[in-house]
Amino acid sequence: MKNPAALPELNHPTLDAESIRRSLYQHLVFTVGKDPITATDRDWFYAAAAVVRERMIERWMATMRSYYQDDRKRVYYLSLEFLMGRAMANSMHNICAEKEFHDALAALKELGLNPESLQEVEPDAGLGNGGLGRLAACFLDSMATMGIPGYGYGIRYEYGMFHQGIENGQQIEHPDNWLRYGNPWEFPRPEVLYQVKFHGRVVDYADEQGTQRYQWVDTDDVMAMAYDYPIPGFDTGTVNNMRLWAAKASRDFDLTYFNEGDYIRAVEDKNESENLSKVLYPNDTTEGGRELRLKQQYFFVCASIQDMLYRFDKSGLPLDELPNRVAVQLNDTHPSIAVAELMRILCDLHKMEWTRAWGLTTRTFAYTNHTLMPEALETWPVALFERVLPRHLQIIFDINHRFMKDVMRHYPGDPALWARMSLIDESHGRRIRMAHLAIVGSHKVNGVAAIHTRLMKETIFADFHRLWPDKIVNMTNGVTPRRWLNQANPGLAHLITSRIGKGWIKNLDQLRQLTPLASDPEFQAAFVQVKRDNKARLASLIHERLSIRVNPDSLFDVQIKRIHEYKRQLLNVLHVITLYSRIRAGGCDAPPRTVIFGGKAAPGYRMAKLIIRLINDVADIVNNDSAVGHRLKVVFIPNYNVSTAEIIIPAADLSEQISTAGTEASGTGNMKLALNGALTIGTLDGANVEMRDEVGAENFFIFGLTADEVTHTYRSSYNPWDYYNNNAELKQTLDMLRDGYFSPEDRDRYKAIFEVLTHHGDHYRLLADYSAYVACQDQVGQLYRDPAAWTQKAILNVAGMGQFSSDRTIAQYAQTIWHTEPKARSAT
Repeated sequence: MKNPAALPELNHPTLDAESIRRSLYQHLVFTVGKDPITATDRDWFYAAAAVVRERMIERWMATMRSYYQDDRKRVYYLSLEFLMGRAMANSMHNICAEKEFHDALAALKELGLNPESLQEVEPDAGLGNGGLGRLAACFLDSMATMGIPGYGYGIRYEYGMFHQGIENGQQIEHPDNWLRYGNPWEFPRPEVLYQVKFHGRVVDYADEQGTQRYQWVDTDDVMAMAYDYPIPGFDTGTVNNMRLWAAKASRDFDLTYFNEGDYIRAVEDKNESENLSKVLYPNDTTEGGRELRLKQQYFFVCASIQDMLYRFDKSGLPLDELPNRVAVQLNDTHPSIAVAELMRILCDLHKMEWTRAWGLTTRTFAYTNHTLMPEALETWPVALFERVLPRHLQIIFDINHRFMKDVMRHYPGDPALWARMSLIDESHGRRIRMAHLAIVGSHKVNGVAAIHTRLMKETIFADFHRLWPDKIVNMTNGVTPRRWLNQANPGLAHLITSRIGKGWIKNLDQLRQLTPLASDPEFQAAFVQVKRDNKARLASLIHERLSIRVNPDSLFDVQIKRIHEYKRQLLNVLHVITLYSRIRAGGCDAPPRTVIFGGKAAPGYRMAKLIIRLINDVADIVNNDSAVGHRLKVVFIPNYNVSTAEIIIPAADLSEQISTAGTEASGTGNMKLALNGALTIGTLDGANVEMRDEVGAENFFIFGLTADEVTHTYRSSYNPWDYYNNNAELKQTLDMLRDGYFSPEDRDRYKAIFEVLTHHGDHYRLLADYSAYVACQDQVGQLYRDPAAWTQKAILNVAGMGQFSSDRTIAQYAQTIWHTEPKARSAT
């Protein structure tokens, strides 16, 4: 037994500015190994990171010890993405030492140190891409702040997704080498190493009791090595852990090949193995890319389940207690192979009887669905599974066999229903439906907005809801107010705190106290000044990065999200072209507007990349047209990420949430923008519906078909040509695309877009919603001309966002799904 009492007492670092300043100097010299006279901004950043780190580590260790001592149920959040952003400012903010750090850094200005530029040295962590990863990051923040024993599990991507460049208007993907200079926030754990198997074959045998058993042999093995990241809660003693896995070869170097002069083959195994943790979402348009994606998913799941069971085993409890001590949340279908993996471990390694193992498995897992689009629900070819994970394929077949017997017993004589519910899709070349595996293998399945959950029950998972009416529940998404208001928008945060106190930071419902201030001229003036300052900051960033000058007094119209047809950036562009044509024709009294886009397209998604090119071509024409001048500007900000969002979101006047109704599960950008005082223009989709209810329909710009109306158009004879022929502005706009107005050097460049919207049926119903969208945008322009009325509605939007804190979401998960209790720890 190790005795900590035998150790000398640690020197406990404090949070006062003088202590921080001394620590900064010490770490620069003794940790970074640099002389202050010659130190670069990067050297100072690493020293500052060490200072922040050491002020979290004791809390981190104390938190982990308390979880063992209190024997509390743990929550494991499995996600292929964690879009964390920068850690320096967030960590300083959450340990409530921002001012002290700023004062300490400012005291070193005589050495040429600039506190602002020092933070700019830190790259965004390349661990995620879109809303899925950012939601996971918000959830980790809330779990730590609330004192829930939560662990994030994912992959330590060496290159992230990609760094987006724009050349000749087109997206160009560059490696996102975010680890080039190391990562001061991670703690390598070389002793935490797990074997992950691929390929091979399955042999069956009878054990001593004559029971048939299975063994997975002749496998290709990869090692998963852990890297830990502290996740500090806000103003609390809790610091949780995110553990990411890096792939390491089981055999680094073949000396025989090297000595024979075959240098490439000598390291071939190492390179192939370590590809597993190179990039997020490798291009899956090739067979090799698809196999790599499947391997990635199993790689991190396999390591995470082993780690979870190792920690559980230390409790000394029997495996039957697993669901009482462990809750595993599957963030989308990517980690759903965990269902088969836990069954493999329980049945093959622990020799557990199937029914007992299945009961433990289903009581341990819960699954979050993030999409309503059938084509977006992940499936894998059976042949690929058979080659890469042969034992798991057998287990999935066994799960399906037992499940289908149950389905047939409940619904005899309905082969169409059996086919719909089967884990194996026999209609498209035999594919495994991963969402079905997650649903069957979980005790709860949740949607992420009320309308999303309703549509899950009524459409894509209606059969499962009929079989298990209590399994599908709603957990409307939320965002952390710490990063997305208190940290990202300090001007607004200070204004709010000056009027209602700081309790809102942990209890966002307190923002309701702003409601009577919405019509207060003094508060309005202060609110407008904060927004104007944020817009000026964004205007400076746009000029610095793109050499485009925008007017901070114009309406900042913002659409920032990954580029996808269902999110309908294209509808936004159609409105821009319409507005441009109106201005050129004369007589348009719309207020000056700056339309700002940001987001990445998947490397293999041609239409999304074409939309990015169109945005940039339209921007090039509009921004250089003297007849338009300052009245309309279009901006595409490359490489949109968390750090850029922290500048764009506080500056936005209008939030574009215009997905085709019934396609967006929830959205969280909509919440962040409204929380920072942007008005929303949107469809009745995702969380927009609940946001409208909270802030008031009169403070929300709603347009377009409802989800039910969209569904009706798919069942009836929808004809996009009817809209084209009956709306002169729409016809003119589409003709400009077809005829190459925005691509004079290549007149056919956007014919594909014209054809998608007309000849190919306009799948996402842009033309059906165009007229209502343009009319709604006209209302936006009219309201913006009345600053007092606009500001009142903006304040009411902030006041109504209390429901959309991730703290509320996590509290609901904890009560309804995980069955664990928050327990705050003192920060002292």
